Amino acid sequence: MRFRGVIVYRESWPGSEDTLLGLFIRFVVNGIALWVASLLVRGFDIGSWQALVVGAAVFGIVNAFIKPVLFWLTCLFQILTLGLFTLLLNAAMLALTAWVAGQLEVDFTVDGFWAAVLGALVVSVTSTVLTRFSGRWLRAPGSG
Repeated sequence: MRFRGVIVYRESWPGSEDTLLGLFIRFVVNGIALWVASLLVRGFDIGSWQALVVGAAVFGIVNAFIKPVLFWLTCLFQILTLGLFTLLLNAAMLALTAWVAGQLEVDFTVDGFWAAVLGALVVSVTSTVLTRFSGRWLRAPGSG
């Protein structure tokens, strides 16, 4: 990561998230994070491994296409709450994932507001830890 003025950007490296391997690792990280949340949060249930795979795919799509739009629409709330509104946005993305999974008749449920908030918190923490851990496999040899 390099700092230039107030803009922070991450340099791209071979095997990063832009590649098929990076997308696969991101999918696996999302799947594991959702599974951990289903183990720890009451009201957050995933019925089978097939439901987990579909849920991780839907969650990835929702986070890739809908979350950025909502993030920019709620930018003022993000600033006023010093970023804490992101947790509610993540909970909404998790609830949307459960709704889409329900429409696809997949056993992936989030029962209520608190299950969504706690699930989003667990998914965020787990995903962050796993992404940090998996970062060493995403870097090219000799890049640090």
